[in-house]
Amino acid sequence: MSVKAFRLVPAVEREMLMGDKVRINIECIECCGKNLYIGTNDCFIYHFLLEEKISATGKITFAATKQLYKHLGFKKAVNELKAASALNRLLVLCDNTMTLVHMMNLEPVPSGARIKGAVTFTLNENPVSGDPFCVEVCIISVKRRTIQIFMVYEDRVQIVKEVLTPEQPCAVAVDGHYLCLALTTQYIILNYNTGNFQDLFPYCSDEKRPIVKRIGRQEFLLAGPGGLGMFATVDGISQRAPVHWSENVIGAALCFPYVVALDDEFITVHSMLDQQQKQTLPFKEGHILQDFEGKVIVATDKGIYILVPFPLERQIQDLLASHRVEEALVLAKGARRNIPKEKFQVMYKRILQQAGFIQFAQLQFLEAKELFRSGQLDVRELISLYPFLLPTSSSFIRSHPPLHEYADLNQLTQGDQEKMTKCKQFLMSYLNEVRSTEVANGYKEDIDTALLKLYAEANHESLLDLLVSENFCLLTDSAVWLEKHKKYFALGLLYHYNSQDAAALQLWVKIVNGDVQDPTRSDLYEYIVDFLTFCSDQELVWKYAEWVLLKNEEVGVQIFTKRPLEEQQKNTFNPDDVIRCLNKYPKSLVKYLEHLVLDSKIEKEKYHTHLAVLYLDETLRLKSVATDSCAELNGVQTKLRSLLQKSDLYRVHFILEKIKGTDLHMENAILYGKLEEHDKALHILVHELKDFPAAEDYCMWSSESKNLAYRQRLFHMLLSVYLNPGPSDCELVVAAVDLLNNHAAEFDAAQVLQLVPDNWSLQLLSPFLTGAMRQSIHTKRMTQIALGLAEAENFIYKHEKAKLKGRSIILSDKKLCQVCQSPFCEPAFVRYPNGGMVHTHCAANNRLVNANMTHRFSSPSSQT
Repeated sequence: MSVKAFRLVPAVEREMLMGDKVRINIECIECCGKNLYIGTNDCFIYHFLLEEKISATGKITFAATKQLYKHLGFKKAVNELKAASALNRLLVLCDNTMTLVHMMNLEPVPSGARIKGAVTFTLNENPVSGDPFCVEVCIISVKRRTIQIFMVYEDRVQIVKEVLTPEQPCAVAVDGHYLCLALTTQYIILNYNTGNFQDLFPYCSDEKRPIVKRIGRQEFLLAGPGGLGMFATVDGISQRAPVHWSENVIGAALCFPYVVALDDEFITVHSMLDQQQKQTLPFKEGHILQDFEGKVIVATDKGIYILVPFPLERQIQDLLASHRVEEALVLAKGARRNIPKEKFQVMYKRILQQAGFIQFAQLQFLEAKELFRSGQLDVRELISLYPFLLPTSSSFIRSHPPLHEYADLNQLTQGDQEKMTKCKQFLMSYLNEVRSTEVANGYKEDIDTALLKLYAEANHESLLDLLVSENFCLLTDSAVWLEKHKKYFALGLLYHYNSQDAAALQLWVKIVNGDVQDPTRSDLYEYIVDFLTFCSDQELVWKYAEWVLLKNEEVGVQIFTKRPLEEQQKNTFNPDDVIRCLNKYPKSLVKYLEHLVLDSKIEKEKYHTHLAVLYLDETLRLKSVATDSCAELNGVQTKLRSLLQKSDLYRVHFILEKIKGTDLHMENAILYGKLEEHDKALHILVHELKDFPAAEDYCMWSSESKNLAYRQRLFHMLLSVYLNPGPSDCELVVAAVDLLNNHAAEFDAAQVLQLVPDNWSLQLLSPFLTGAMRQSIHTKRMTQIALGLAEAENFIYKHEKAKLKGRSIILSDKKLCQVCQSPFCEPAFVRYPNGGMVHTHCAANNRLVNANMTHRFSSPSSQT
């Protein structure tokens, strides 16, 4: 793919160099700074001063000024020129002799220092000597298979090393101790310090011209077989893929990140980053291509030209303009070494952002997202593509120069609705990901508002999640958008998040009442109830209490019964106020009183009595209607009985008066029980209801938390009720026998035997008597065990006391208290098991926990 990487600019025209001399040809060139040296076939050296100029159009041109020229005195061509700027010397190879001349006047050094027998030479750009006043030169000698290393000074040369090679060398490049050699049939790496060498790959010097070029520290570029430019390190490995150039390549140069190659007809430019050929420039009759400190010079026999690189940033922008994103990014990464760090970071981020928009326009959303993230894109650049998504209050202005060529999403998609939908889905996903990251810092309002608008427009389920979590949606913009898309429930959430609960409730009530349509929540009424339940604004709760109760009494009352625990503890809502409000709603009133009495355990007579009266009234009402409400009646009656049994706070006499004259016998019996009128209660249960199990249960729950004697008294009363009518009532007799046999432990057997009729058989009472005997024996044995344990414990204490009395303790005024170190002035002391003695008050003050024994004596001389 074509890239405008270089522009060919003339540097030295033919007329300036040779005038009308047709036979003069350029043989070699050297450039050092602004100094350009040219060696010709007629043994002349020309010195030009090369000035770089920038035209009015911004193009770079060169003006060459001839300084002087010098004939070397031979009849042969000048083969090579190398500048040693540190020595102010020019190294000239002519007629197999390397001569040192002055860089400015081209005069040979007075000493006449030279090196004879050189076929070709090169400088070591990574010298090993460390001497700043010399250069290291490597020559291929006329001696067969010989390489020589010289140290070249201002006016003298010194041979350092002579190395034999496996074959005759044709070309050489040097780096430190390493020589990269093109031999007759192969390339090798040779360490001239150790003599070790490593074969690289074969080639035929008879068929093609070898190329050996140092391109960096310990790395070389070689002309390989099959038209490949091969890279090799001093270790004999390749860390880069080869570049594909012409089979007839003549020369190569490096201008990072490009390798430039020359053949008979073209100059080709290849990327070292992706190994692709990037540019082709027609150039015939070229025979020299070299780079000098980043300046690439190419020459024909008659003229010299310079390949001027286009700025890398412009190349990258051209690639992006052609939508060649991968190539642009590869080139941008490669440009890191040529651009200052801070400038590169700014440039690279922008390139990533531009590449992201290119991928975005091609609907390559995953690639676009990664590029946006890597380039730290101001996400508002992306949002601004979507009409009306940025808040009206946003101060955002697009980057200049722009990161893309699109005015908005309509232009980018050309009105294609499917593409537009995909773009919006991508933005939703991207904004949702970045809103909680550092990317959103500084403009969270813009991001969240845009996200809300996208969700509302797409009817996306995440709209509600956004509004119930922490967000920065701007109220004004968002409210208009939600109303436009009829998202009234979501609008209420937005109001609530912005502490406008009154507006939220007003809107939600309209939805429930059907004034506006929004099907978002089918349970919106329940949601409002729940919202009011946890609403701390009492005025708002009272305002909508009537509305929620009118809609559904049993659900609506939850705004009072399910309030947060901390509110209930503070008694925020006065129960009396709530009850007055609920008087018009009987079901709600019952629910609320149940909450006070049963759940909150409030011990106030008026609430217990009120609840009991409501239960009672409802029971009587249901009894007066048809029998199809039997289940409901049973439920209410069960609640009434449970309250009457378990509560001790209601007004018993008041309830009893209301029950009189009704058929609520069980309730009547419970009330008599509360008044301790157990005989009346049992009479009702036995004679009026004939509910013997209920009578037994009555005795059980009435005697709960009472002592055994109380319980026995109740059971004896029940037995008396069973037996009072006399033996003629068989049903009561059976009940009495069952009572005795099932609850033997609750009776005093002696009293029972006095009550039962004489004509009852022993067999009839055998279960009761067996149980009574077993209980009596069990009680006796348990008592004996307890007595035995007590006697054993007493014996242990006596034994311990005897052991302590067996030891004598002498107390005198010389003994000191172990706590206060004062003598004993009284015959009372405390002795510890370890033998230590302390005052009684010292022992009490120090709260010592050791087992102790206190001894009191009638006189200080007494002994124990």
